[in-house]
Formats: sequence, structure tokens, C-alpha cells
Amino acid sequence: MASQRHSPRKEPEIELFVKAGLDGENIGNCPFCQRLFMVLWLKGVKFNVTTVDMTRYPHLSPKYKESFDVGSNIFAKFSAYIKNPHKEANENFEKALLREFKRLDTYLNNPLPEEIDQDSTEEVLVSKRKFLDGNRLTLADCNLLPKLHIIKIAAKKYRNFEIPAEMTGVWRYLHNAYSRDEFSHTCPANEEIERTYASVAKKMT
Repeated sequence: MASQRHSPRKEPEIELFVKAGLDGENIGNCPFCQRLFMVLWLKGVKFNVTTVDMTRYPHLSPKYKESFDVGSNIFAKFSAYIKNPHKEANENFEKALLREFKRLDTYLNNPLPEEIDQDSTEEVLVSKRKFLDGNRLTLADCNLLPKLHIIKIAAKKYRNFEIPAEMTGVWRYLHNAYSRDEFSHTCPANEEIERTYASVAKKMT
């Protein structure tokens, strides 16, 4: 992973972050990091190398496999929906997208095993977790949330589609996501999304 820092008075500084070896300091075994390392070197770019000890890095993998799977088809259904130019077919495309949203909503509202206390007399009927896999953001969220943001903006603009209010799990999830800087501060502006989909969204006839 490469990052760039700009200063008005000096050349941009390039930092290359690569996986650390077993000792936590030397360069580890990662062909993707090595590829970037070689490309920068071959281009004659001045850069600093920082090794990252992955064993000490925050663990972002979700605990439950379904957290990754539950939203896997939602963007494909959205793409088919927004690209459809035939008015008579619009309802079926919208229904297919809504089915994926319903699947996501059901997953988000169903309590995870860790939310159910076997010794408690109170039955947990609806999950209160913030994100797909629990109360921390994981790679599953990093994969799904940018897509949901695009759908929310583009589908409203070009198909007047809104995520139904009764999908409380999805709305709880989005509300919690937008309250996190890691998500809200990395979202493109609505205008950027609308501009991107201006040529993608087909006018229905």
C-alpha cells in the first residue's frame, strides 16, 4: 500500500507500507507488496519503506461467513435495475433488488449467536448489533457499505427508489455506519455518484 504526503515547499513524500517478516521488522513474504516495491524502484521514485507487523494489526475478518455472503448479490441486482431501459420490465428488476434488501434486513435483524444468552430468561427477538458481524466494522462492512451508499444515492436520483422504511435492520445498519468517520469521511459526494451514473442509468421507454 502506498500513500503520498504533500507539502507546499518540498517534493511529495511517498511511503510504501509492506508486510513485515516473522521478526516483525524485515520485509515479509507478500508478492503484491514486492510488486509495488519493484515498480516504484524501477520508476526512480524516491520513497520510504515501512514494514507492518500483521500480527499486531487490527483483525478485520468477520467471525461469521454469512456476514460476507448476505450482501453479495445486491449490487448486481441494482446494476441490472438501473440499466434496464424497458418500463414494463422495471417492476421485476425492482422486486429482485428488494428481495436482496429483504435478505440483508432479515440477517441484520436476526440476533447473532453471541447476542443470545443461554442463561437468560429474556428471549432476544431482534438484534441490536451495529454492523454485519457485530459491533465492530469488519471487511464485510468495508465491502458492502460503499455499494449501499451508491445504491441509496443513484437509485433515488434515477429511479426514485428508496430503501423501504420498514427495513429497520438496514436503516439501523446505515445509521450506525454514517456515524463512523471511517465510512462517512470516505464516501464520495452525492454529485460524484450521480455524475457517474448519469450515463449508466437508462431512460425507460
